Amino acid sequence: MAKSEIKRPDSLTEILIAPCGMDCGLCSGYLRAKKNCPGCNGGDADKPSYCITCRIAHCEELAASGTRFCGTCGQFPCKRLKQLDKRYRGKYGMSMIENLGIIREIGLDGFIEREKTRWTCPECGRLICVHKPCCLACGYVWNKAQGDAKEGNHAG
Repeated sequence: MAKSEIKRPDSLTEILIAPCGMDCGLCSGYLRAKKNCPGCNGGDADKPSYCITCRIAHCEELAASGTRFCGTCGQFPCKRLKQLDKRYRGKYGMSMIENLGIIREIGLDGFIEREKTRWTCPECGRLICVHKPCCLACGYVWNKAQGDAKEGNHAG
């Protein structure tokens, strides 16, 4: 993928933060060159089927609570979120539960600013994909192994 096609940190916005705490702006589906996924809060046209049928995004408890994020739900953290968080911590070195705690602590705007800093490639200034061990634009290796972030600790 050409460097010019990789999104810049200023593309991270409130609409890209999923109910589970995932920053969809860091997802490989959102960052890919063709058929970009619009994120959990966007339309279903280019979303992968597992996102369309996500049980967390369509959670009855969350809908009934009238809140936008799982972190403010009375069932937080539920079994599904714990399972997703465990997988992301182990495989990608990122925690949705931690993200939701940060949103509660410093607010959504503060969280987004933190994400822009945390997930900007120090080599080229483009967004780092949480699902890939290196920057899609320049190849900078930020995650040498599962959950083992390179200096700068982008994954934790």
